[in-house]
Amino acid sequence: MQQLLLAVVLAVAAVVVAAVLRRRQRPAAPTQPRYRAPDQLDRSDFCRPDAPYLVAVFTSATCQSCAAMAGKAAVLTSAQVAVDVLEVTEQPALHRKYAIDAVPLVVVADARGVVGASFIGPVSATDLWAAVAEVREPGSSPEPDLGR
Repeated sequence: MQQLLLAVVLAVAAVVVAAVLRRRQRPAAPTQPRYRAPDQLDRSDFCRPDAPYLVAVFTSATCQSCAAMAGKAAVLTSAQVAVDVLEVTEQPALHRKYAIDAVPLVVVADARGVVGASFIGPVSATDLWAAVAEVREPGSSPEPDLGR
């Protein structure tokens, strides 16, 4: 009888200790989404597919910083660089095709569509222009890892 009573007391103590430890543990924070830029573009999806370089700016009309990013990118337009601004309600198929789930998103691609630099969210004009220069001519930027 004493052994049975001792076993019951030990079992109750173990349950109490387990309950106290469980309450002390904090639940894991919810997983945060990780936005990604595409690694490859089909240049025929964008304006001037014959241009050696493309700056694609994925935007939304409801995004305040998107218009500023489009303006910063527009200055880069030249014979060598095509700039295409893709607003989600005007180009929903491209946003879906490239799984764009955050804007503004800027990608810099070469003639084959290989993305050499990308930015999710607002970026300074200086950093954007330096990243384009680095994609066009590796080693030309003092910060060669911008947009990577």
